[in-house]
Amino acid sequence: MTTERLQSVSSLLEETDARLKVGQSAGAKVWLTGFGALDKALSGGFRSGELVLLGGAQGLGKTTFALQVMLNLASTGHNAVYFSFDHDNHTLIQRLITMEAAEIAGAMGVRLKSVREAFEARYRREPTIEGRLADTEGGVEAVEALREFGQRLHLHSSKASDTDVEALRQVIVKIQQDTGQAPFVVVDTIQKVHLDGPAMLSENDRVALVVEALKDLTLELVVPILAVVAGGPTSGKRMRIQDLRGSETVAIPADVVLILNEKFDAVARHHLVYNLASAERFRNWVVLSIEKNRSGSNMVHLEFEKVFKQARFNPEGGRVEEELIDERIFVE
Repeated sequence: MTTERLQSVSSLLEETDARLKVGQSAGAKVWLTGFGALDKALSGGFRSGELVLLGGAQGLGKTTFALQVMLNLASTGHNAVYFSFDHDNHTLIQRLITMEAAEIAGAMGVRLKSVREAFEARYRREPTIEGRLADTEGGVEAVEALREFGQRLHLHSSKASDTDVEALRQVIVKIQQDTGQAPFVVVDTIQKVHLDGPAMLSENDRVALVVEALKDLTLELVVPILAVVAGGPTSGKRMRIQDLRGSETVAIPADVVLILNEKFDAVARHHLVYNLASAERFRNWVVLSIEKNRSGSNMVHLEFEKVFKQARFNPEGGRVEEELIDERIFVE
């Protein structure tokens, strides 16, 4: 019954005092992303009860970013679950191994191509993945590290045909019950979350219903959800909130909206025309814009270097110094 959710301010204050007396936090739990500049801009990171949307054009690294955040959290003692509608689990574990190898061995860490070949090669003598990565930098150590804290990393093979928000809820609750800890949640992508309803619903309406249900889920289970949102065709231009598929209402329930752009497409044109060397360099970087942030500053633009041979971003990023394209929408 909805009346069960009614609480007076006095009882809420008493509950707060009770938590503080036993050394508990009475506010939201903060989850560090591992990207220092982003954590600073978000006043610490993602928060329990928050819905974070991550948008960007295809191939820019939305999955890479989400996996890297999840790996950072698991390596520091948190649980995390990844609902993947687009990638099989072996593809994801290959990326996680490569990311962890980079943490261990730096720029010399084994490349994603080599890890993929180790998984796919047939008729090789080595019966374990460690054996197949024995001659690589950081590969064996990465697998060993994942075996150690990998019980905190959960991968869910999700299907658009049956994985709805209730299915997500059941998995999250099971992880909470099994581990005693609320997990960080990634949904990749929200357009593929199953939704029962009239077939004539538009994509915008379907996405809006899923986003609203995900927001309700963050509050019910007191977890942060990072949901990947597909973007529209924006090659050669800067993507903004209005370019997200389902964007008429998709950003309204969200607490934070992050947009990834290739830096080459995001900076003002005069940076490209008068400095060709910088223009080429911009293709190796992404701009991560905080376009909405209910808990702090928005319209903050950060840059991170792409290191996709190692299936990751360099987390040592910072504020964008160049002027960005400002594509305003004029409504008459």
